[in-house]
Amino acid sequence: MKDYLQDIVQHTHSLGIIDLVKIVGSDSQTVIEAVGEERTVIVQAQFHNPVPEFIGTFGMPNLGKLNTILNIPEYKDDARLTITKKDDAPTGIHFENATGDFKNDYRFMSAEIVNDQLKTVKFKGVRWGVEIEPSVAAIQRLKFQAQANSGETTFIARVENNNLVFYFGDHSSHAGNFVFAHDVAGSLSKAWSWPLSAVISILSLSGDKMIRFSDEGAAQITVDSGLAIYNYILPAQTK
Repeated sequence: MKDYLQDIVQHTHSLGIIDLVKIVGSDSQTVIEAVGEERTVIVQAQFHNPVPEFIGTFGMPNLGKLNTILNIPEYKDDARLTITKKDDAPTGIHFENATGDFKNDYRFMSAEIVNDQLKTVKFKGVRWGVEIEPSVAAIQRLKFQAQANSGETTFIARVENNNLVFYFGDHSSHAGNFVFAHDVAGSLSKAWSWPLSAVISILSLSGDKMIRFSDEGAAQITVDSGLAIYNYILPAQTK
């Protein structure tokens, strides 16, 4: 179970804009939902295989605290993690080290409260104009441009001469651009702005990635961590 918890924390809390996730689990599937601050990003994820310990609907709040507990050296080897319950509903996680002399309890959020605090956002789907697997080199070049245009919070994606080009800034002042991907199939006709920090944080996560852009004002980055598939839906930004 520890691997699943670490996977959730790494692919949500590490973005710096998510501190609460909702888990909906059954015998057949385990689903994760989260929303970033100011709805910068919507996360919809599912583990490849259902997690037996995560049956029910509950919230994981204060992910920073959970991350701290998971990384305590006392729990590195042979730790015992158990789900606590009340009236058959999950209430938290009890941590014990191998010798049983170091313990912590992390509390879940009830289904009623997490359903109220984390309203489900339904993504109806859009037609993707561009869909590519970003290369490691392209992600690094994106980081270079972010450094060179440190005052910018968004970038624009365009398809020009079959290349996916990212633009930064205003050419009346400082600006930059670069080819993120060559020989792109598809097109983009609208110059939407996308959240730079969120995109870089997601593309920096471990796992296989796919990035998509739509003229309908949505982008999506899919990350397969090996344990789960995370879909990060990014609404277009207005400057």
